[in-house]
Amino acid sequence: MSEAVLVPPALSTNQTEETFTFQQYELAAQDRASHLGPGIKDLASLKERISSYYSIKCLAEHLKSHPEYRSITLQFPDDLLFDSALVVEELQAQLPDLQCARAEAPTQTEAACSCGSQKACADSDTSSDGRRIWILADTAYSPCCVDEVAAEHVQADVVVHFGDTCLNPVETLPVVYIFGEPYLDHAKVLSAFAERYADKETKICLMADASYSRHMESLARELSELGYSNLVFTDVTLPDSPNAAATILGACDSHPKFHKVYASGDRVYYADAEHLLTEEQLQSFELFHIGVPPDPRLLFLSTKFQGVTAYDTRNQQIAKGPFPAMMRRYRFMHVARTASTIGILVNTLSLKSTRSLISSLVELIRSCGKKHYMFVVGKPNVAKLANFEPVDVWCVLGCGHGGIVLDHANEFYKPIVTPYELTLALAPELSWTGAWVVDFKAVIDGINADLGLQSDAMPAENVPEFDAVTGKYVGNSRPLREIHHLEIESPQEPITTGGTELVKKFSGALTIGSTVSTSAQFLQARQWTGLGSDFNTEDSYEEEGATVEEGLAGVARGYQFDVSNAEHPDSDSPKTSGRVINP
Repeated sequence: MSEAVLVPPALSTNQTEETFTFQQYELAAQDRASHLGPGIKDLASLKERISSYYSIKCLAEHLKSHPEYRSITLQFPDDLLFDSALVVEELQAQLPDLQCARAEAPTQTEAACSCGSQKACADSDTSSDGRRIWILADTAYSPCCVDEVAAEHVQADVVVHFGDTCLNPVETLPVVYIFGEPYLDHAKVLSAFAERYADKETKICLMADASYSRHMESLARELSELGYSNLVFTDVTLPDSPNAAATILGACDSHPKFHKVYASGDRVYYADAEHLLTEEQLQSFELFHIGVPPDPRLLFLSTKFQGVTAYDTRNQQIAKGPFPAMMRRYRFMHVARTASTIGILVNTLSLKSTRSLISSLVELIRSCGKKHYMFVVGKPNVAKLANFEPVDVWCVLGCGHGGIVLDHANEFYKPIVTPYELTLALAPELSWTGAWVVDFKAVIDGINADLGLQSDAMPAENVPEFDAVTGKYVGNSRPLREIHHLEIESPQEPITTGGTELVKKFSGALTIGSTVSTSAQFLQARQWTGLGSDFNTEDSYEEEGATVEEGLAGVARGYQFDVSNAEHPDSDSPKTSGRVINP
């Protein structure tokens, strides 16, 4: 037998390092002045600011008091990821037994990972007495939520979450929240505030994300000295959850000179006068928000206050928008009402009551006679959802702070609604008070209340439904309804001896098992049918097929056809069958 080494055939175009030279770039120095403040002159001052911003000493003391935390994970958002190396360095200076973990190549002999893979996701050697630290980046979900999946891959004992957060309960492992101490120029904030609110008797609520909440009390005190008398401000607190083991470090939760007047979720409202507020009274307040909140959070706040003004901390100016519009949500609800196929888009399964909400939504959709498909996508985008054309509308299950896709730029091909909006759309009569609910438990209670009305309001016959968006009647909005007056029979055609078909199909079949087939309707309605279709008549088939020609070789940046033209511009170029390639 020959001793020559067998070389597998190349299944792709040869690509060397020079092929991707155009993608390499020099990383410019990161600008940390936006969150650390000005005046950073050297590395020593930078480390001092880093230690103060991330509460390194407080975190080290907390970890010392919990010796059971052997595997520690640090989760950073994308805008703070470049500080991760310095944070680990400063944390190692406070904890000498702390070691930075390194991922190694997985082997088949290692134990299976908790995610279900037969290969370990990273080095899991715990024989050393020292603690191990991991940096979590590029989270599989919204950065405001704790990435439990990535933490399980390294068998973490605790997750330290930095930056803004939604404070959703986490039941699988302990969480330590560090909001940070971002820099804020109070003089510019007061100037923008005075320009926006000339009337000092206006009722105004000061609010910020979790990171900038530490500035709210001092801003409220300074504005009171300027003559603003009807002010309330908010602070962040952990929501009540009996199973959550969470801790907030470096945050000030006591305001002795102010009184607690209202509480909602993870926000507590304070004022200088001791008078309790109700939710109806808060709707008469204007909201001045430090930092531009994510679109779902911004839309939720717009339903709670009379008006919303966001102060952008990056350019230190009032944000101009564009902001998500509530009337657009009303249009999407009408589309969901006449949709025949609904896609349930699950962003994460770690949120509380997610599984219960999925079961309630499936029961509601089926009771309305509609079809549904379920997808689990961590970070939905236009390209991912465009692969599923038969879906008429998407229902996204995600974090109400930053995990809901609103699509105010009209980028997605199909509308995206929330579970609360879908509940309103599938009700017997579409009525909306203007509220926007993101709490899963409240949505489940609403679905359970509506399920009893669906059976009474369901029409017995196939009554067309009016589509308020197109102004037409739709007859296939309930494909799972029982159909007794439609019968499909296989056509009686003579069997020809020269036929090559193994199975005779009836192309007009739109019902399968007494229900409308949305797949058959979609296949018949699509414009492009590929090389052939079972629904075409005999006159529609092409007698002559396409000519097989040699295709193009190379990568998308520069096909071999383009390279040959660049080397020999005067030579005749090969034929491309009328195709235009844009490298």
